[in-house]
Amino acid sequence: MFFRKYKIFGSSLIVAACISIGFPSQASMTPMQNNYTLKGLSQHQQRETSAVIALKTDNDDNTFDKKETSNHSVSEKIAAILKGDSDKKEQDKVVNYGSSSIMGSAIATREQCVNYLLKNNPNPKITVSAEELVDYYYEEAGKEGIRPDAAFAQALKETGFFRYGGTVTPDQNNYCGLGTTSATVKGAYFETARIGVRAHIQHLLAYASVRPPREDVVDPRYSLVRAVYSTSTIDTWPGLNGRWAVPGNNYGQEILQILDNITEE
Repeated sequence: MFFRKYKIFGSSLIVAACISIGFPSQASMTPMQNNYTLKGLSQHQQRETSAVIALKTDNDDNTFDKKETSNHSVSEKIAAILKGDSDKKEQDKVVNYGSSSIMGSAIATREQCVNYLLKNNPNPKITVSAEELVDYYYEEAGKEGIRPDAAFAQALKETGFFRYGGTVTPDQNNYCGLGTTSATVKGAYFETARIGVRAHIQHLLAYASVRPPREDVVDPRYSLVRAVYSTSTIDTWPGLNGRWAVPGNNYGQEILQILDNITEE
């Protein structure tokens, strides 16, 4: 009794699968199409499916004839349904920024950084070329163990892709809003682009490490940060939320999103 119920239930599933796929009418079928191949199915499934196909092709007026069929063979469609392949969902996008840490190695290349900047702003307001500025980030960050691509992503956020338009002006070579504590305080000025990048990297180091910079300190707020945090550090970009920028909601996450975009260049 159990076997009969199982057989009936199994047959119903096969019938439903075939109906959901739809078959071309016999009148429109070539001799090759009449010869269905049921590879991948058990003998029991082949018998049940063959019976359904026979019933289907004997009724040219069946409304299922109007269903659109794909380029895949009938057997492939049936096998896909039996295996559950049709229920697979698209995988979530993989985020490429590696980790949320401030210190570490780059995952984006210098070329990717340059390309992403120029794609978003073909005419950045900087005192050196885009290539030179990116080189400074990789060189200065490399000395201190800061992730250069992430620091550059922060500069893009802080300056609006070097469009500025806020309190800080391009001639300041200030790429991270250092000393800009209000809408009327312009913040620090740096003599060259390299020194401006060095100050940016040193300010990140002040948050992320108790180790002093390898170069002479040019960040005017380095000692202030170290005095506040003493032996404590902030290891991640989201940890800067409400600290580097106020209120700074999602500040670090937005930097990481920019970095993720850079890696796709």
